[in-house]
Amino acid sequence: MQNFDYATPTRLIFGRDSVEKLPGVMRPLGRRVLLAYGGGSIKKNGLYDRVTQLLADFEIFELSGIQPNPKYDPSVLDGVRICKERQVEVVLSVGGGSVLDCSKAIAAGALYDGDPWDLITGKVEIKSALPIVDIMTIAATGSEWDNGGVISRTDTCDKVGFDAPCLFPVCSILDPIYTFSVSPRQTAAGCADAMNHVMEQYFTDDTTLLNDGFCEAMLRSLMVNGSRCIENPEDYTARAEMMLCCTYGCNDILSLGNSDGGWPCHLIEHALSAYYDITHGIGLAIITPRWMRRVLSEHTIDRFVKYGVNVFGIDSALSKREIAEKAIDATYRFFESMGLPMHLRQVGIDDSRIAEMAHHVVANDPLDGAWAPLTEADVRQILTDSL
Repeated sequence: MQNFDYATPTRLIFGRDSVEKLPGVMRPLGRRVLLAYGGGSIKKNGLYDRVTQLLADFEIFELSGIQPNPKYDPSVLDGVRICKERQVEVVLSVGGGSVLDCSKAIAAGALYDGDPWDLITGKVEIKSALPIVDIMTIAATGSEWDNGGVISRTDTCDKVGFDAPCLFPVCSILDPIYTFSVSPRQTAAGCADAMNHVMEQYFTDDTTLLNDGFCEAMLRSLMVNGSRCIENPEDYTARAEMMLCCTYGCNDILSLGNSDGGWPCHLIEHALSAYYDITHGIGLAIITPRWMRRVLSEHTIDRFVKYGVNVFGIDSALSKREIAEKAIDATYRFFESMGLPMHLRQVGIDDSRIAEMAHHVVANDPLDGAWAPLTEADVRQILTDSL
């Protein structure tokens, strides 16, 4: 077991009508608020009106139109500008993980005099940020309970992860009711995203029975409840459990004491969504089974066997190779059963930039130290196999 130093300062308020506690959460943080949100779904489902009613005695400045794969320009830059010009005291993110990731970058950039890209790329350490509160409307990224985010810069085809202790939200408000209106495709993509978060922490060498149990149970829960959410979008129990799974999925609690697996599927997918702006969870669903097949070896096979037996219930009496192959096939079939596209060509990606993306991945985030090391040729083959 590896040493660790861990803290999770974020307060979680979970369940029906939890948004009603928003004023009490916000008052100690300040009254000048940047309200950040996306394409307008919060206006359709009534959440925007409720938030503005609850914060009627606050001064609110709005940043709307934050896109999936949140963009440095214009969203981060516009948010930083508003915060500085209006002397914003607290950032309120209302929406999904992309809105919250963007809000974290804005919160840091608001207290920095230079180019905020310096902070996102790690050129300058993030030492301070405005306080962040969020109301989540999509179960997916887990950004509500972690201290990092991912920002895209379209002019350079970069999608960059960043983190700092000061970027944990002060409070995350999670009411599953507001996920009822999420489309089946986005529900499935969120499920795939969360499943991959778990897998990235599960597929590694130094693990514990405790963490393995957490991960395996969470994968089973996501598959069961993700499917139920698509069958009945207003199944509160399924929406609630899926939402909580997603919250747990990416704040490292599943891997305390584990060695780092390298997060290869995320790093490969970041190139896809940076170059082609595809939905992150869909990219992960396409890449993950191909990565599994590429890295299956004598070194990795025991892990795939455990995954196959404990997650999918594959007969442990079969040969190791047969169990591992069945587990990979079952992973593919589950994503496919959720209605997700399982080939890059289905989302508008052909072979014209495969080599360029593979080089971009290893040049920016080398994977030679991952649980299953990958070369540029490996990444290129995974992308080719995904076409």
